[in-house]
Amino acid sequence: MRKTNPGGLVYSTEGGRMCPACRQPLAACACAVQSAAPRGDGIVRVSRETQGRGGKTVTVVRGFVGDAAALAALGKRLRTACGSGGTVKDGVLEVQGNHRERVIEWLTREGYTVKRAGG
Repeated sequence: MRKTNPGGLVYSTEGGRMCPACRQPLAACACAVQSAAPRGDGIVRVSRETQGRGGKTVTVVRGFVGDAAALAALGKRLRTACGSGGTVKDGVLEVQGNHRERVIEWLTREGYTVKRAGG
């Protein structure tokens, strides 16, 4: 069975990551500028996950509207406030451990609209 859209070049040793739409390096991509900031409803959702992490609990923050640099800076301040490690992956902030209450309180104090997601 053949796919209707076989895809295209996603990485080049000369240019690095490539845009699948215009096939230009991401640094020179014109279409990535339009879709750089993810659109959301302005509500930051905080949840707790354990799946795919070897049973370890991770607090996940989704729905932040802004660029990657602002999200990384927010993640740094939030991890420092929780006294824990974590990372930012694909626009999602992960904080090691179950810090939902502390994260919700801190984000509310910072002026974000926050909802608890999940059980």
